[in-house]
Amino acid sequence: MKLLFDENSSPRLCRLLSDVYPDSAHVREIGLRGAEDERICDYARDRGFTLVSKDNDSCQRSFLRGAPPKVVWLSVGNAGTTRTADLLRREHGRLLALESEAETALLAVPLFGAF
Repeated sequence: MKLLFDENSSPRLCRLLSDVYPDSAHVREIGLRGAEDERICDYARDRGFTLVSKDNDSCQRSFLRGAPPKVVWLSVGNAGTTRTADLLRREHGRLLALESEAETALLAVPLFGAF
């Protein structure tokens, strides 16, 4: 499973999570810094990425259009990069399940509690 992190996420997440999410990328690394959400979604869809975002717009787009790309919505507030990486590592099984569930387009991952 490879993740595409949007601009609201730290580019360091790719390195911190490379053992569990190899081939992941950040929009800055692939020349999409400042790109519109539609262009980022198209890139993710065309290249088999799951989009990871803290942005509610990505969540709404997923509701309206479905997958691909699949979206992981991080409900983590201002949690730091290390806490976010720990959360994504802990939720690895749920993210893999999202990838294999054809009818599911969105996974909400809260820092605390459950959705």
